[in-house]
Amino acid sequence: MKFCEFYRELCDFAPIELSRKLCEKDDLYDNSGIIVEPSQEDIKGVVFSLDLTSGCVEKAEKEGCDLIVTHHPAIYSPIKRLSADSPVYKAINKGIGVVSFHLNVDCAKEGTDFWFAEGLGGKEQTIYEDLGGGRGYGRVFAVEKTTGREILERYKKTFDTDYAWLYGKEDEEIDKIASFCGAGLDEGAIEFAVENRAKIVASADIKHHVLLQALNSGLSVLSCTHYATENYGMKKISGIFSRKLKDEKIIFFDDGRMV
Repeated sequence: MKFCEFYRELCDFAPIELSRKLCEKDDLYDNSGIIVEPSQEDIKGVVFSLDLTSGCVEKAEKEGCDLIVTHHPAIYSPIKRLSADSPVYKAINKGIGVVSFHLNVDCAKEGTDFWFAEGLGGKEQTIYEDLGGGRGYGRVFAVEKTTGREILERYKKTFDTDYAWLYGKEDEEIDKIASFCGAGLDEGAIEFAVENRAKIVASADIKHHVLLQALNSGLSVLSCTHYATENYGMKKISGIFSRKLKDEKIIFFDDGRMV
């Protein structure tokens, strides 16, 4: 398959326009797109990974893949030098291309934010920052009546992690959840959760004052690791492309060092 054809498939799935819209709306910065061009136009295989790591590059080389698709931008801010142990340097040295789709994949119709909510039980999702067409960031959804403790255990099992913390009353009845993959919980997200009668919010990298605001608003909080909230979605997305492009070699890389 030609690189340009595969890149077009990626853009159809998660248009970069979504990143631009969210950045303009919330005064954010992103660097989604082609980070490193592959050395050849014809690509023999693709590795999907949450991050560009040395292990990811080694996996691509071992499997004969010459393109890596990451969620987190392999280059986010301007860099002044590349050391020999840099994953970007290693990818360039091996002729392996790198594409990073960040906020646009968060906001895609079946993107990382969608899958975070779906993994928590969200079948009918209302979007917080709605970009149209079922795309956007932040979700609220009803679930069958459960408790905070049961949600915590469901999360650990579904997202394959032992690392999560529940703040609030463990036995409180929960029938609605608001979720924000990655580090998306802020003051506005808490207001959205309260307005939509959520009983618990789930996110990662939660700042102390935001955690306090959530608790003071009567919400319980499921505090997760950044990796787990988005790695689950990237694995699902890798599967989508594997089924869609069944004649192409598509592999998912799971970094065992992370949680």
